[in-house]
Amino acid sequence: MRYVIVGSGVAGIAAIEAIRSLDREGEVIMIGDDPHGFYSRPGLAYYLTGELHDKALFPRTASAYRKMKFRYLKGRVNRILRETRGLDLEGGISLSYDRLLLAVGAQAAPLKVPGAELDGVLKLDHLEDAKAFLKHARRGRTAVVVGGGITALEMVEGFIARGVKVHYLLRGDRYWGTVLDEQESRIVERRLEEDGVKLHFHSEVAEVLGRKGRVSGVRLVDGKTLTCDLVAYAIGIRPRLELAKQAGLEFERGILVNEYLQTNDPAIYAAGDVAQVYDPASGRSVLDSLWGPARQQGYAAGLNMAGKRTAYRKIIPFNVTRLAGLTTTIIGMVGGGRDDDLVGIARGDSETWRQVPEAIVAQTGFDVNRLRLLVGERTLMGAVVMGDQKLSFPLEKIISEGVDISPIRERLLAPQARVSDVIADFWLTKSPRQA
Repeated sequence: MRYVIVGSGVAGIAAIEAIRSLDREGEVIMIGDDPHGFYSRPGLAYYLTGELHDKALFPRTASAYRKMKFRYLKGRVNRILRETRGLDLEGGISLSYDRLLLAVGAQAAPLKVPGAELDGVLKLDHLEDAKAFLKHARRGRTAVVVGGGITALEMVEGFIARGVKVHYLLRGDRYWGTVLDEQESRIVERRLEEDGVKLHFHSEVAEVLGRKGRVSGVRLVDGKTLTCDLVAYAIGIRPRLELAKQAGLEFERGILVNEYLQTNDPAIYAAGDVAQVYDPASGRSVLDSLWGPARQQGYAAGLNMAGKRTAYRKIIPFNVTRLAGLTTTIIGMVGGGRDDDLVGIARGDSETWRQVPEAIVAQTGFDVNRLRLLVGERTLMGAVVMGDQKLSFPLEKIISEGVDISPIRERLLAPQARVSDVIADFWLTKSPRQA
């Protein structure tokens, strides 16, 4: 049996682990076009700020890879030949497969304005982009950052750490309105302003201005111009669908797969950012762009490829991130509708957060220690924990396991309730898994 995995991200690595847990003898080949192979993409944010050295982005040793027993081919697949179960690679190389996994990920949605090709226009798709970012980010420079989600904020923080003056453009009236409530957005915005960031609301770039091939400024839709040396953008991501389209695989915004990560061709699977996975619980096919689900999808795909039929079950979204230096955990359903600021699905975002639940909001805390809960009839449906993270683990368990919170519901919703204390007491006495 020959297993071929296209893509060197976390979904592909997890698939190899799963295959090897069942099949030690089959041939496994991974094909990747990222010159750096597998590394921690969430770690790029800390690389930009100087908190992580680039070597720390690589979590696996050479000996660990050898134990996984797979061959790595650096290159790009040009065509899938489904009739013969073959692949055409660049350089005239042909390769056959018995089971094929497409784990090619997503890429930054392009900035479609005049001047977007100028030297000094930056994005953050991969490690090469991060290296280019650091090459350009020199003290004394001025940058304009465009985008309303986590990746744009990571670039803002990277610039701050390098002594770059930052103008941050937001299309809406506040930061990340899909996920954060108004007070949470304002906390982030206030912290950015304290770091010297100039925020521009209801602002969009109409044109990147240049001089001698390099960025010299931006013109906004309202006609205003800002002088700058750099423009960084993160306006959503787009699954890399070229191979799927060429091969005649079914797709919508991502490659459509069933709960076994199988495409309409039973020998071809897809996982990670490129996959739009059927969720039996909701009856919908959903895109996710979080590291955790990509890993879990890849592992489930690997098991299925090796013959162990295993349905992928979408877990409650759980994302720990850093917003303007403030550790923030987002669990379950917390957002409220769509935000025009995000084109497609922003990295670190999950469609589940966009569903507006039938729930009541209870919140407590102030400034940098803040807890927001979405309280359903019998369960907690979501939570945002900003600052102090002691309750993150209990809340993740209470929400993901659907623990009945009826005994404390009235206390949670009482005026002036000390929500944190109520949750902590409940966890210590009632949770099926005590802290």
